[in-house]
Amino acid sequence: MRAAVIDIGSNSTKLIIGENAGEDIRILDSLKNIIGIGKNTFYQERISQETFNEITSVLEKYKKVISEYDVTDVKVIATTAVREALNRDLLLDSIRRKTGFTVEVLNVGDVVYYIDAFLSYKLKKSYPIHEKNLLIAELGAGSLDVSVMEKGFTLMNMGIPIGTLRLKQFKNRIAESQKETYEALAEYVENEILSLKRAFADIDIEDVILIDESYSSALHKLLPNKARQPSFFPLRFRESKQFLSRLTERNLDDLGRKYDIPADIADSIDGYAIILNKLFRLVKKRSIYILETSLTEALLANMVLGVELSKKYNKTNQLISVAKFLCQKFNADTKHTRQVASLAEDLFNQLKEYLGLQDSDQLYLLLAAHLHNIGTFVNNRAHHKHTEYVINALNLFRLSEEEIKTIACIARYHRKSLPQKSHYLYNTLPREEQIRIQKLSSILRMANALDSSHRQKVKKVEISSPRSQELVFTVISPENVTLEKVNFMEMKKSFEAVSGNKISLIIKKQS
Repeated sequence: MRAAVIDIGSNSTKLIIGENAGEDIRILDSLKNIIGIGKNTFYQERISQETFNEITSVLEKYKKVISEYDVTDVKVIATTAVREALNRDLLLDSIRRKTGFTVEVLNVGDVVYYIDAFLSYKLKKSYPIHEKNLLIAELGAGSLDVSVMEKGFTLMNMGIPIGTLRLKQFKNRIAESQKETYEALAEYVENEILSLKRAFADIDIEDVILIDESYSSALHKLLPNKARQPSFFPLRFRESKQFLSRLTERNLDDLGRKYDIPADIADSIDGYAIILNKLFRLVKKRSIYILETSLTEALLANMVLGVELSKKYNKTNQLISVAKFLCQKFNADTKHTRQVASLAEDLFNQLKEYLGLQDSDQLYLLLAAHLHNIGTFVNNRAHHKHTEYVINALNLFRLSEEEIKTIACIARYHRKSLPQKSHYLYNTLPREEQIRIQKLSSILRMANALDSSHRQKVKKVEISSPRSQELVFTVISPENVTLEKVNFMEMKKSFEAVSGNKISLIIKKQS
């Protein structure tokens, strides 16, 4: 099987074509063109028409190369610079019209998903990736995309705006001595790294793995070490300091010529060295691992070899892992949220046909159920409103902006009023999403009511339909569930309105 990946990055556009070679990939061709999209986006927030034309011209050439290799499975992606551009939709439309390519704009969650899945495959024989608490960092020209993993499960991911091109632009704004400039750069990067560290302060990170596509070849030239393994190796702190010192004490152009380092790497490698140096603040060990690979290669492996996370580490389980971590981070009552999620899942499976829901809708409900109370971190009063904007501000693993808004709204309507015309976020969504929210939130309201005491009294709910448009909920519990009963009878009304079914409740004592 053959496949091709085109990566429209912040500083360059790349093509890689590969095919299946047993358990590995054979690279048939790779091309790279320097296109400064990031220079447009990070300075002016928009991509110029000249850059539009440059991108489409390169993609047309890539299309011919892909055709020559008789490849039909093609994925075109874009990352930070396109994602942050105010006119990105115009660029995507221009590419689609002129080349026929549909571009997938990856968010941070997408990036770390493909990287993490590829790590599992790439390191399966050399490193126990599912047995440790890790921080995986993928450095690009626009951002440092980070994933924190606990024994294979993602806890959080975020993009930090300290990509090498961004640091170069920041450096060019400083009109001070070289020593003062590099001190300012180091302080800027360190502040971002320490902010990241505070976000997972309760997690003991055992190792940091840096995904390095471009700069490690220069590192080998400036710090030769015959004992260093190719592709995947530990770099010690003293080596990192030595590397940084050699770069900041000399002219980068001269250094590039002496060590035969490509110009686009040489003029931003000092930023890379500073980031590398500051990553040691995240781990107690005096070494971090560098994996010489790329997002493009990870995507190609996904297409050619079918590299996916195992069932245990699939998208749903990874998202639930992130949600549970966020509950802990925001001091939510985790016993309650897990009980509500469990009840919501059970109710969904029994009620989905009455509401015309798809199996894929369950994920939105489960995430909203786990996250429905995180607004109490802000204030218990009107916490459903706080929950909505906290969720909407989060960067959830591999979810689009619209999906995050949907989850935020489902969680918001777990109590109090139903959607209204004055509710801004709900009314920014298309009609079909609004209907999905009404259906799923009606289930969440009942699930939440069934744990009103926060004591997990309900053991099971059985639903039957003795007559058309009538549902009987039999709640099984060994304890007094009067509070749950009172709240349930109120919260069931939204489901009745959405489904057209009347609900009656039976309490069955479990001996």
